[in-house]
Amino acid sequence: MPTCRLDERVGDVAERVRREGWDVCVVVNEERVVLGLLREATLGEDPGKTVEEVMRPGPSTFRPFVPIVEMAQYMIEHDLASAPITTGDGVLVGMLRREDAAKAALEWQERHREEDHEHG
Repeated sequence: MPTCRLDERVGDVAERVRREGWDVCVVVNEERVVLGLLREATLGEDPGKTVEEVMRPGPSTFRPFVPIVEMAQYMIEHDLASAPITTGDGVLVGMLRREDAAKAALEWQERHREEDHEHG
């Protein structure tokens, strides 16, 4: 999962992000606290601009303890392709892709249905 700093150039970041197979970059400070996001459309901005000039500040984030079903529903309802996972202090833990969240949520629901059926 690519990260970038406020003072980096969009063109440099876009090249790195695409090379790593992503379409999003998490903007972090020195402590890895999430400051914003560069999504696919933003990565196509003027390559000479800085990340700070084009980033979307204050992105939706999730904590690791939030149930996967809840995360998947939120991402689908708000059309989020991905969302950062952070600690309570905003430190980046990882990135969750909507398709991964939806798949994991379905698997979780199927497992619990089977358990309920076996015990019911």
